Amino acid sequence: MSEPIQYGPALLLPGQQIRITTNPNTEPFWEAAKEHKLTACQCAACGHFRMPPSAYCPECSSQEVNWPTLPGTATVFSYVVCNKNPANGEDYIYVPVVVDLDGAPGARLNANVTGCNAEDVHIGMKVVVEWTEIQDGWVLPNFRKA
Repeated sequence: MSEPIQYGPALLLPGQQIRITTNPNTEPFWEAAKEHKLTACQCAACGHFRMPPSAYCPECSSQEVNWPTLPGTATVFSYVVCNKNPANGEDYIYVPVVVDLDGAPGARLNANVTGCNAEDVHIGMKVVVEWTEIQDGWVLPNFRKA
């Protein structure tokens, strides 16, 4: 039987390598992130959460939205361990995750996780948001093991 792979600490991609674009549907999320507030798009008519934000609610077609502040905690839904920096191909261990956001049933967010060894990340792991400054003055929500 082979030994489990040991990757080492999960890192975040350097912020200077990350650039985002916004549109009218996503800008409230990014503006809240600048203030270190985690939020999700919620239909003001039926209460359905949706991420990524969209112009129309997929449940009732309403265009009215709320942006409630969430507790900043989540649960890992899915993940992958990557071992190369996509910008330059250098060895670099990072763990992209999809998390279920606490306080926003059904809303999931793509991010990265840190604060533990990559081999310790698992589905169901509790995480807490941490903020990473990126290009153009924006701030990216990432997660750390709770």
